[in-house]
Amino acid sequence: MLPNRINERMPAVSKIMIVDDDRTTVKLLQTLLELDGFEIAISPRGGDVLTLADKFKPDLFFMDYHLADIDGVEVLRDLRASAEYKNAPIVMTSGLDVEDEVMAAGANAFLVKPFEPDELPGLFNRLIAEYRGS
Repeated sequence: MLPNRINERMPAVSKIMIVDDDRTTVKLLQTLLELDGFEIAISPRGGDVLTLADKFKPDLFFMDYHLADIDGVEVLRDLRASAEYKNAPIVMTSGLDVEDEVMAAGANAFLVKPFEPDELPGLFNRLIAEYRGS
């Protein structure tokens, strides 16, 4: 007997917002993450994150520490101060060892560059599952 497809729920596509001003890195990450089934939004400017997030409703933020217009930790603090994103998973990256600073500011995870992009889907899915209460 075939399953009744009308009543089956498809798993929700997870939405990732990449906050980074390095276009090469962003394009590579976008391509790889879309191949893994994620929906991606990009904000090259930290100052635009909250406005774009309110439209896109990301499940997770993947953010660089160094942004051209504002410090990534400031964006992280702004997200934590908002009612909508105070508990959203946030993964920060940097070529510098700033893990203590970003974790104290409220990040869920920190990755030192260079990192292995193929490890991201597992990390993202785990953090999103915890966020959704699975």
